[in-house]
Amino acid sequence: MSRIVIDEGRCKGCLLCTTVCPENIIRQSRTMNAQGYKIVECDPELANACTGCTACAQMCPDLAIVVWRTRKGKKEAA
Repeated sequence: MSRIVIDEGRCKGCLLCTTVCPENIIRQSRTMNAQGYKIVECDPELANACTGCTACAQMCPDLAIVVWRTRKGKKEAA
């Protein structure tokens, strides 16, 4: 299962990541960070749908998103 981690201190709530997520798992939060920006969050009900595509991290101008990809197992030789 892949997942994303959002650095709340870096997020400025631009919502660019929400526009590129193919699974629509990122949304604007009601929470504000120390700078007064409404940050983004991963919808907990949809978090398992993350494919680890990294589109959100690539789009983020503030480098506030880190994507953790699931390691694929090695195929056994037949």
